Amino acid sequence: MEWDVVDLKLQDEHTLWVRFQDGVEGVVKFNPSAFRGVFAHLRDQSLFGQVAVVNGVVTWPGELDLAPAMHDEIQRKGCWILS
Repeated sequence: MEWDVVDLKLQDEHTLWVRFQDGVEGVVKFNPSAFRGVFAHLRDQSLFGQVAVVNGVVTWPGELDLAPAMHDEIQRKGCWILS
């Protein structure tokens, strides 16, 4: 699918660069306020750094992943900010 992530790199603290199958690329930034609920443990940068692409999805251990909706936001703005 066009929104499958094919490349991922850690950038600054709590920031990722992603590239999708259709060539769209951009940044995913977690603001401090995003670290609540299921994302709370990702506040720890060592856990955040365990990010990987699994079957085209940005994923962390514990079955935590990001929604494909980030593709459209990155396509429009070049970034997706979680807050």
